[in-house]
Amino acid sequence: MPKIVDHDERRREVLSAAGRVIVRDGIDAATTRAIAKEAGYSNGVLSHYFADKDEILLSALRQSHQRIRERLVGKAEGLTGLAALREVLLDNLPLDAERAQESRLEVSFWSRSLASERLAEVQRAEAEELRAAVRELLGQARADGELGDNPRADEELDDLAEHLLALVDGLSLHLLLYPERLTRADAERIMLRALDRL
Repeated sequence: MPKIVDHDERRREVLSAAGRVIVRDGIDAATTRAIAKEAGYSNGVLSHYFADKDEILLSALRQSHQRIRERLVGKAEGLTGLAALREVLLDNLPLDAERAQESRLEVSFWSRSLASERLAEVQRAEAEELRAAVRELLGQARADGELGDNPRADEELDDLAEHLLALVDGLSLHLLLYPERLTRADAERIMLRALDRL
């Protein structure tokens, strides 16, 4: 009797292997051969599921983003405004091993996205989804009176969303590059102070 292959599971295994190679060895080292070896498959198996290396890389990034979205839904369930915003922003910082791996994967794509419009489009779409969520939560906070006595204009909330997301990116990068200077506790404290100022 022929062996039954779970194609979705095999595809997920390849994408997880790609993520591990990127995080451990860098995105340039994530060749189809290296990914296949990490997954325990032949190059032929990869070509059966993916058109090329870029499709593997894009799919690995999307898989990571999907895991993050699912985790965030659970963390922010039942929360609105600043309470939900706090969960969203803290979850996007590499404050534990899992999120550090996700941040390493994300940052690995940044330079490659500058040279690949296809990757850049995915990065922009995913980043816009997060920006829209942050902006919506700021709007909820304003509507609930959580932003103080002085209601902010929409333009101010747009700027504030950009500021908070830039803080997430900057803190994440500093945590990855300068762990001796900035600890996870420092990054969390800085983010919480920024939120307290709202």
